[in-house]
Amino acid sequence: MGLFDKLTGTRHPDIGIAPRSAEEVRTALLAVNRPDVPYVVRHARPDERADLVAEWRIEEPAWHTFFARSQLTSTLRTRMRLVPDDQEVRAVDEQWQVTWVGETPRLAISREYSRGQVSAVSRQWTYERGDDGRMHKTEVFRFDPAELKDPLRAAVLGAGWTWRGVVFRL
Repeated sequence: MGLFDKLTGTRHPDIGIAPRSAEEVRTALLAVNRPDVPYVVRHARPDERADLVAEWRIEEPAWHTFFARSQLTSTLRTRMRLVPDDQEVRAVDEQWQVTWVGETPRLAISREYSRGQVSAVSRQWTYERGDDGRMHKTEVFRFDPAELKDPLRAAVLGAGWTWRGVVFRL
């Protein structure tokens, strides 16, 4: 693995894992969807220029309370293209700022848009007095892109394909 692969998060499957078909990889990625996780994996729209998209469920009513309570300031989308000839999934991250109006999150058109590989973790902490009378730091919220990308990467690697993080184009 080269330096650029390390910087982009490219991972190769373990030796001995037989590569599956593109349709099986697509099915494995869509199987990451569960109702109890704050993200969704879906087929991409034509304007997204990808095969699949994984994104936080920030606009779904069932998840408004979760995201409003945390006052999340950015949202993440991972666009994925399956490349059967190379047996790899090329993935690029896009991050936007979120504007809060009341308790309903609205995606704002912002100058703070980033694209490439997002790995920054945001955390919120509070200090509380514990039973022992001392102050303790407690994490109340964490926004970690790995919570979205790790299951996707595991599905791809488990299917014998390479997960290739890209910076500019799929």
